[in-house]
Amino acid sequence: MKQFQKGSYNLDYSTYQLSGLVVLRVLIGWHFLYEGVAKLLNPYWSSAAYLLDSKWLLSGLAETIVSDPVLLSISDYVNMWGLTLVGASLLLGLFSQYTALIGMGFVILYYLFAPPFLGLEFSKPGEGSYLIVNKNLIEACALWVIYSFPTSHIIGLDRFFSNPESN
Repeated sequence: MKQFQKGSYNLDYSTYQLSGLVVLRVLIGWHFLYEGVAKLLNPYWSSAAYLLDSKWLLSGLAETIVSDPVLLSISDYVNMWGLTLVGASLLLGLFSQYTALIGMGFVILYYLFAPPFLGLEFSKPGEGSYLIVNKNLIEACALWVIYSFPTSHIIGLDRFFSNPESN
């Protein structure tokens, strides 16, 4: 068991635990980065279709966003660049504790715009059969783990910005 210290953190991670947490951070980072870049590279991508299919609590907000070209443009821009930057940050281990929280915000919003609840039918078929728990909820929980067990100051670019006496 190796002991890592960062500021007020005193972390006892085994190599196995540290490896698992870093792999989780990198995989989620890749997923976010790929989703963001794919949207950036597609000149026809817009969040409008997803928002128009919204059900439940945020459907009114979705309709408002889609009906206003400025709000829709902001939504598209935030999605494309937000996913890209969060993904790159997690992948590189740069400010990853903060971006884990931002990433959680993204996937929780995606979950709330299209929750997998009984009685809600969406025009786009899902990737599987879900009831309450879907990939967005799981990814939000995984990002909570990344936030709760920081690794970027051990394996990541954050280690270059940390106090050398606390490593």
